[in-house]
Amino acid sequence: MKTLLLLGSLAMFLAVALGAFGAHALRKKLTEDTMKVYQTGIQYHLAHALGLLLLGVIAENADHSSQVVLAGWFLLAGIVLFSGSLYALSLTGIRKLGIITPFGGIAFLTGWVILMFAFA
Repeated sequence: MKTLLLLGSLAMFLAVALGAFGAHALRKKLTEDTMKVYQTGIQYHLAHALGLLLLGVIAENADHSSQVVLAGWFLLAGIVLFSGSLYALSLTGIRKLGIITPFGGIAFLTGWVILMFAFA
């Protein structure tokens, strides 16, 4: 439970820091298309970092807290794989990194489905 809150806080910090970095340092260095890719990474990073914080709070009171924690690990994996691959793709221009992105999306979806079944 506390681990999810710690990881969620760290993920939020990184999302804000990377968002600011993108808005200021990368604005003139990235093309419009690669900036959109980077911003998509930021959006999903922020949303799922908030999800991690929410799961940390939910896990404190849930009957199925182990499932809630498992869902959190999938959200974290999604942030790393989905957002991380989009950051790397936009910064390096290596299009093959996009192969990783769907695995992050699957991790996000899996985390939310696990949470759904925890309360079904």
